[in-house]
Parts: sequence; C-alpha cells; structure tokens
Amino acid sequence: MTVKEILATKDTNNIISVKGWVKTKRGSKNVSFIALNDGSTINSIQVVAESDSFNEELLKKITTGSCICVNGKLVKSKGQGQVNEILASSVEILGKADAKEYPLQPKKHSLEFLREKAHLRFRTNTFSAIFRIRHALTFAVHKFFNDRGFVNLHTPIITGADAEGAGEMFQVTNLDLENGKEIDFSKDFFGKKTHLTVSGQLEAELGAMGLGKVYTFGPTFRAENSNTSRHLSEFWMIEPEVAFASLDDNILLAEEFLKYCIDYCIKKNPEDLKFLNTRLEEEEKDIKKELRSEMSLLDRLNFIINNDFVRLTYREAIEILKNSKPNKKKKFNYIINGFGADLQSEHERFLVEKKFKKPVIITDYPKNIKAFYMRMNDDNETVRAMDILFPTIGEIIGGSQREERLDKLESRMEEMNVSKEEIWWYLETRKYGSCIHSGFGLGFERLVMFITGMKNIRDVIPFPRTPQSADF
Repeated sequence: MTVKEILATKDTNNIISVKGWVKTKRGSKNVSFIALNDGSTINSIQVVAESDSFNEELLKKITTGSCICVNGKLVKSKGQGQVNEILASSVEILGKADAKEYPLQPKKHSLEFLREKAHLRFRTNTFSAIFRIRHALTFAVHKFFNDRGFVNLHTPIITGADAEGAGEMFQVTNLDLENGKEIDFSKDFFGKKTHLTVSGQLEAELGAMGLGKVYTFGPTFRAENSNTSRHLSEFWMIEPEVAFASLDDNILLAEEFLKYCIDYCIKKNPEDLKFLNTRLEEEEKDIKKELRSEMSLLDRLNFIINNDFVRLTYREAIEILKNSKPNKKKKFNYIINGFGADLQSEHERFLVEKKFKKPVIITDYPKNIKAFYMRMNDDNETVRAMDILFPTIGEIIGGSQREERLDKLESRMEEMNVSKEEIWWYLETRKYGSCIHSGFGLGFERLVMFITGMKNIRDVIPFPRTPQSADF
C-alpha cells in the first residue's frame, strides 16, 4: 500500500506493508518513532518501533534519508497530528543513508541550496508538492483538449524556422565550427542551418488546416543569456490552434482552459495546495508589508475561477495607465508614453490587482510590437492579438487570430525581414484552402508557478536549464 492509501483507510488492526524514505526519527531507549514517506502524499505515516521487538543495531542504522520496508499492524494513533500509525513487527533497510553526509537533514533549507541538490529535492515537502501538482496539471492539459476533440500534434524539436523572429536559438550541427573557414551548411547533417525550436506554433497551424483542432505540448528552447527568476533555456509550451476560430473564439477557449486546469488542481491536490499556501504565508512574514501579496495562494486560485475575465483594448489600457499611479507615493517605474509602448509587468499587475480586481484580457495591440503572423485589423495599425493577465505574474497567455490572407502576410513578412524562402510551406497554406484560424501559447512553467505560488521558475521544473547550468 502507499502512504496515501494507508492514511485514508478506516480499516485498522490489519497487517500492512509499506516502503519509503525516512523523513525523521526520534524516540528513546524503549521506542522509536519514524516518519515515513513514499512520495504519494505530502503527509508521512508514523511508524512505531518498540525496542523489545528490534535489534538495537538495526534501529541505529535507520537514519534520515534511508530507505526502508516496514511490516506491521495499522492502529489508531495515540498522538496528535495523525489518525493512523503503524506498529512495526519487522523493518528491512533497503538503502542506507550516512547520517553525517546526507544533505537533507530535518531542518529548513533555502531554495537556492535545494537547486544544487536537485537530485534529492523531490524528497522535501515543498518539492514533492510542486511536482505532484505539475503532474496533475499535465494530465489536466491533455484531458481538457482531448475531451473537446483536439488532436495532440508532436511538432519538431529540431527546425530550420524561427517562428518568433527572436534570433536567440541553439544551433544544431555536426560540423566543425572552429575550423576558421566559412561554414557551408549544405554539408551539414540536415543540409541546411537548423536549431532547437522556440515554438511549435507554425507547425500547429499546418495541422489545424487539415485536422481542425490541434494542440502541442512539448519542450522549447531559447538561447537568451538571462538569469532572471522568470527565464529558462529549456521550458515547455502548450500551443492550441483552431481552424475557423476568430479572436473571440480564441479568448473563450483560453479562459475556459485556464479555469479548468486550476480547478482540476484544487480538486486533485488539496493537501499539497494547503501546504504551499501555508508555506507562502510564512515566507511573506519576513518581507516588507508593501511587497506582500494581498491574496493568499488559495484566494488567488479561486480569484481566477470565480471571476469573469475583463476585456479591454490596448488603447483603452494605455489611457487607463497614463492617468494612474500604482500607489499614492510613486508613479510607475516604466512611464507609459502613449500608443506603441510595450506594457511591463507592473502595468499588467496594476490593471488586474488594482484597477479591475479581476483577470484582464487586452486585445488589439500595435502591429509593431507583435509578430508577423497576427491578423491585421482594418485600421492597419493594430493586430488581432490578445494577452491574458493574472495577479502576481502579469501575462500568462499570449495569442492571436492568424493572418490568413496571403498578400497581407507577405507584406508583413517584408516589413519585418522574415524570409519567405525559409517558411515557404507556411505561405502555401494561404494558397490552398485558407481560412481564419486562431491560437495561443502558454508557458507551462509560468502556470505551474502561479498555481504553486513559487517565485522562481527554476523551482517548478525538475532539472532547470539556465546559462552556465546544465547539471543533472
């Protein structure tokens, strides 16, 4: 049985067997109390090992971090904090842990320290909760789209197309790049210059043009030399694409998707979220009052589920921000000068947390700050784009109605110096049975951060990849 199953059972006095890792051990000459956890739940089961039944040397070898198998009777606990406990009849040590060297001693460890011990941090309460929630969220994503008739599309990891025009890409080659000669990529493995993908969107559009509704869920890569708490070099993206869908259809899908995923985690991982909620409250006691979140983690999640999302255009947002202050004492750090300004996180959070007190969707951005593939509005200044803004983190989703008109698309590509030869196949879909279609992109780790309350993206992915860091 798992620890989760044991803690939930009402049938005591049964003989059971459980395996797991020792979280703590305490006691006296007469009895040892062992907190055992197998990763199935945030809670540990208490194992009571009476000295009369066990060899003293065996009990000494049971230390924090060791892996053991326990057989015994499940009984009602006499102590506080747990309903059931195991009265051990036998204990087998499956794997020893040196008591002096084991890094995860029963004390508080910093998140920075635990990142250096990523091979062991799954055993801590914080990270076991995070990665159980990450699993639940992964399942929720697939269930949401599957139940609505979407086809999961595995888009290429190695590609010759730069969907975003970012230029910050990891090159893929088997050529010697240090020979001092001009590189002839026609002799490379793929016969052309290739890199790790920054997005599966363009390929998802191709799938939608024959399958109707598709979504991608896979790794993407950015060679951006950034060490901020919001950037990774390798991360996971969710990118649905729907044929015959307008921007309004896209917005409705995105709102439904976010609410579904958050609600799923609340229902499936209540104890993990309760633990993380308490953890965040304790963490924020040590920071300045003005920097603390106004809502608890659980309040924040229910804030999304229980509110309709506010919609406004970029122009409306700019006018609001030009005439607002984040608080009485100071203005925004980044001053809004007018149309064409790129909104910063402080502006996005102000709109959500102060102005509307609801999640916010901003539409119709200036074409000059958005990608080439977004459909041009009739004003020839804005595009049918949308961003969804959440409390604490700002933008959570970015999407658009795609430009289905070949002449308009080619014109935008020329304006932005995007190679037509490189993505000829993308242009051909506008020649053969083109139709309106829309989609959005969601950085999976950003959503995990929001649901878990973690402030650093390195703490919501098992093995983070960042500049100068590719351990594990």
